[in-house]
Amino acid sequence: MPHTRKPAVAGWFADEGDGFRLLGTRCTACASVFFPREDTHCRNPHCTGGSLEETPLSRKGRIWSYTDTRYRPPSPYVSNPELPWEPFTLIAVELAAERIVVLGQAAPGVTVADLTVGMEVEVVPGVLHEDAGTTWTIWHWRPTGVAA
Repeated sequence: MPHTRKPAVAGWFADEGDGFRLLGTRCTACASVFFPREDTHCRNPHCTGGSLEETPLSRKGRIWSYTDTRYRPPSPYVSNPELPWEPFTLIAVELAAERIVVLGQAAPGVTVADLTVGMEVEVVPGVLHEDAGTTWTIWHWRPTGVAA
């Protein structure tokens, strides 16, 4: 049976392949950009407020920080305690144009040994997990110039 692809978090990213982008919001009054998206009010304390418009974010940025996960996080993190823990790498990326930092997992196969602060990375589609008939999608960060 084919799996249905479904975003793990609706409205945070769009498209597949080369068109894949994170989606944020931009305030029309002060031009502040938000991710995760903000849909009710501008979070800039110096802004009198404007409407918020969805905006695709930069596909590339530079590593601001990174770490690996060697143990299962405590609650409220959700994972199946019946399955063995599989470590993964987390990367904080400063987006090129927006100058905001976005956290995400590294693409499969990318470890902390492959990364350096300041390295250029790009956002790519990824899989969070699969269950009965559904593939839950998310974003990953991958060093530029590395094939999937």
